[in-house]
Amino acid sequence: MKLTGRCYCGNIHYQVDGDVMMKGQCHCRECQYLAGGGANYFMMVNQNSFEYTQGTPTQFRRSDIEKPVTREFCSNCGTQLLTRAPGFPAVIVKVGTLDDPSAFGKAQVAIFTKDKQPFHLIADGVAQFEAMPPM
Repeated sequence: MKLTGRCYCGNIHYQVDGDVMMKGQCHCRECQYLAGGGANYFMMVNQNSFEYTQGTPTQFRRSDIEKPVTREFCSNCGTQLLTRAPGFPAVIVKVGTLDDPSAFGKAQVAIFTKDKQPFHLIADGVAQFEAMPPM
């Protein structure tokens, strides 16, 4: 599957050329901060199938927690593009940055539902996990 995407201002573009490993929505409190209160919709893809085709993102990693993820975003417009977890061979692409977000279809899993807010919706048939599902 070939997918393309970009940040809001267009300074950073990317492409994915490979299979989607997982489609999900994350309800953790950290994602709520980053998504403006809602769940974070994501696609997990092999890191070797992802590449930036224009621009270079800024990276952010918290220093006050154990094993923090690295978040990549556009320093001009602030768009969150993806997340990298330490030692994990996949990247987590933010669905809203896809040129065609409808390629997401429907989430397969909803994770960290223990932090879900009453206004968060999970579609019927989506597997739900209070934390991270077993890999």
